[in-house]
Amino acid sequence: MIHYKTKEEIELMRKSALILSAALAEVARTLKPGMSTLEVDAVADKFIVENGGTPSFKNYKGFPNACCISVNEEVVHGIPNKYVLKDGDILTVDVGVYMNGYHSDSAYTFAIGNVPENVLRLMTATKASLYKGIEKAIVGNRIGDISYAIQEYTEKERGYGVVRELVGHGLGRNLHEDPQVPNYGKRGSGPVMKEGLVIAIEPMINLRSKDVEYLEDGWTVATRDGSPSVHFEHTVAVGKGKADVLSTYVDIEREEKNNPELNSNY
Repeated sequence: MIHYKTKEEIELMRKSALILSAALAEVARTLKPGMSTLEVDAVADKFIVENGGTPSFKNYKGFPNACCISVNEEVVHGIPNKYVLKDGDILTVDVGVYMNGYHSDSAYTFAIGNVPENVLRLMTATKASLYKGIEKAIVGNRIGDISYAIQEYTEKERGYGVVRELVGHGLGRNLHEDPQVPNYGKRGSGPVMKEGLVIAIEPMINLRSKDVEYLEDGWTVATRDGSPSVHFEHTVAVGKGKADVLSTYVDIEREEKNNPELNSNY
């Protein structure tokens, strides 16, 4: 069942999404080689709590941390640990914030130092595909229009692998709500989008094969062939004529450019 939000509820979700975005900007400001993924998680966790939010993922179905941090070939749901980040790594920080009774959800992939050009191109394409999908999140379109736009741009035009097992989703009072928002599909398929629908659009794109595997920790999903994977995500309210993106990358991208340890040349 799809839960549509009022304008007032969407504004509450926007406040949550902006705290989340600011937490990711704080990560971008502090991220450097030598940090463990546990230390990265602590930065976001502390920021969210100090700004009146609660990390949505922490204790969600037993997940132990505030962030899902996935490194290199890990696609999503990586558990922060003692792994020490090094030059050439990419990492996705996926975070949710619960605030004023509503959840928000966003993710950003960072490149540390000398990341190979083909991986930087994957990052460029994945971020661009997110906005291709967002362009379709308007009243009267169908969910499949978002799915098709992402798949067409990344897989059909560029030959990357679009993950099938994991999809975007509705969100609101619950972290995961209907409808599912796949990153692949047919134009004109799926539910018609109406005003008041809020969804997480989140392309998860692999450098080569679409195939993934689940690791022994029960959470982490990684590419089966060991190739890098990139993930970007926004919380989006479906609008009349134009989508309303509730989360933002503006501050994240500014901090990314100002941090000499990060590679923003993509």
